[in-house]
Amino acid sequence: MRIDTPLTRLVGMDLPIVQAGMSWVSSCAELPLAVSEAGGLGVVAGGPMRLPDLDECLTRMRAGTDRPWAVNMPLYRKGVDEVMAHLIDQAPPVIIASQGGPKKYLGALHDVGTVWLHVVTSLTHAAKAVGAGVDGLVVVGAEAGGHPPEHGVTSLVLTRLIAREFPEIPVVASGGFTDGYSLAAALSLGAAGAQFGTRFIATPEANAHPAYKDRVLSAKVEDAVLVGRGLNPIRTLRNQFTERMLDLETAGASVDDRREVFASTVLRQSAKDGEVETGKVEAGQTAGLVTELHSAAEVVRRIAVEYGAVVNGLPRAAGGDSAPQCAQADGNVATAV
Repeated sequence: MRIDTPLTRLVGMDLPIVQAGMSWVSSCAELPLAVSEAGGLGVVAGGPMRLPDLDECLTRMRAGTDRPWAVNMPLYRKGVDEVMAHLIDQAPPVIIASQGGPKKYLGALHDVGTVWLHVVTSLTHAAKAVGAGVDGLVVVGAEAGGHPPEHGVTSLVLTRLIAREFPEIPVVASGGFTDGYSLAAALSLGAAGAQFGTRFIATPEANAHPAYKDRVLSAKVEDAVLVGRGLNPIRTLRNQFTERMLDLETAGASVDDRREVFASTVLRQSAKDGEVETGKVEAGQTAGLVTELHSAAEVVRRIAVEYGAVVNGLPRAAGGDSAPQCAQADGNVATAV
């Protein structure tokens, strides 16, 4: 199956399905390889990786697939200049950069043929990234796991706002996307693709502890809470850590008191070590929609097939032109979007 959008044409992939770069969860080759081989864009989360581990992972990616793949890199990480120098040498097909400006490294990566997608959470950030010359935007709304925007604007509104403002650049909607229905919603807003994070935690290929995956599978939508306002907040599933943070916020505790608790635990404790009661179990609101463990390839396939069924089942406007033909559930008809 193919779904043709400005994003798929830019990157050279079959489906506008991007697997989010998730620290630890996709700090590996297995998950990104499976997604890319299935026709989406697999993303290595390079943020927490040591340089030798990152280099080894990128070598495995290059050897494992001839399909497009990406590296996610937060530009605030320690030693980022050295890391970016390595990425320029490695020339990954795509980089998805976040939490920093692109100007310092953009030209060098363009010179080696890397496509640059930049993560933004506001119209102001989007304008700066577009002005710097990035190739596309990943627009993250409040529903997302990890570090969503503190302003609380949803993906539904933020994606439409930025896609309307910058129609000339591919936009990837992120935050609240989990299946074919949400992919159809993203494309209907003017996005050229959607990024799926939490859905890919519940896969065998995800580099996450079984307890972490089980917590995602058992979560309800209201269990994904935002904590740490004013401290680079995170959306994480309810546990002992979140209850302590929420109690402090309700009580009006000082920033210093909240920072002490906020910094007392890290994502690695839950994602790698399985300490899901005391660690940060980062996940988006879509955790409440994820109820089954499937292979990454099956997740991609289901999203694409369901998208085709959804679009072909939409009511047509009375008296208007026929709706464009979209991918059938059997995957034999290409989609033009």
